[in-house]
Amino acid sequence: MDRRSLLAGAAAFAATASLPSFARADVPKPYDWNATPPIGDEKSFVQWMVANRGEDPKYLAERFQRFQTMVANRDLWEARNKRAFLMTPREEFVLAANLARAYEHAFLDIGWGVTISGPFLVGRMTSTIDPKMGEKVLEIGTGSGYQSAYLANLTDKVFSIEIIKPLAERTRSIYDKLIARGYSEFAAIKSKNADGYYGWEEEGPFDKIVVTCGIDHIPPPLLQQLKPGGIMVIPVGPPGAQRVLKVTKEVAADGTVTVQRSDIYNGKIVPFVPFTKLEGEAIQGTHNK
Repeated sequence: MDRRSLLAGAAAFAATASLPSFARADVPKPYDWNATPPIGDEKSFVQWMVANRGEDPKYLAERFQRFQTMVANRDLWEARNKRAFLMTPREEFVLAANLARAYEHAFLDIGWGVTISGPFLVGRMTSTIDPKMGEKVLEIGTGSGYQSAYLANLTDKVFSIEIIKPLAERTRSIYDKLIARGYSEFAAIKSKNADGYYGWEEEGPFDKIVVTCGIDHIPPPLLQQLKPGGIMVIPVGPPGAQRVLKVTKEVAADGTVTVQRSDIYNGKIVPFVPFTKLEGEAIQGTHNK
């Protein structure tokens, strides 16, 4: 759901204008893939993050509290994914008006009629594909940029596509400003403005794919660009009534492709914004059949 719809013009300008504008400190220590913050208690976590990442204790406390809930709810279950959640500053990717709600369970508006997904959903979808260092991961629907930032704490090869051009530009500028402040891990994110239905063929194939907008079928180009043994998470179903599927692709010795599907929420409906499409340079309709 970090995703689409339309609403441009004044609404788009207002969304851009309401990004956080307060000054942030530079990261005090270089990024270290082997460095993991303590997870035993909130105080130790906050102290470590302030010393190593220079982040605001207020948001760090909220992040840790959300982390505890997500672990209890099985939205996070593996050490590397727990670390990635704790190392990603969600507050940098929400609008200024929503800063007080950055770590709430809810989906939050980011302008252009789209939202930043709740942390629980980002955590479960990311944990499901479980990216490893060096794996190529494709995200369909850059949105706020939070999902890609999260992925950049798991692998150094992240590719993200956004269909809404001004949103793609705004999010790229957020990445670049964070990189300049010392979040060097975000340099792993390569992004572009395009129709994500067709994937990113020249950068494929991909080990993992995460789709953040709803559609009534699995796009064939994305399945083609998924490596044998690769995993995709994608919300599939009618508008506003999708189920989040884990899709695993297997290719036999004779070239036969089989696809295994499972529901990561055991049948629970999770509504996503629609998987829209480009006609020329304009967003027109959806990719639903």
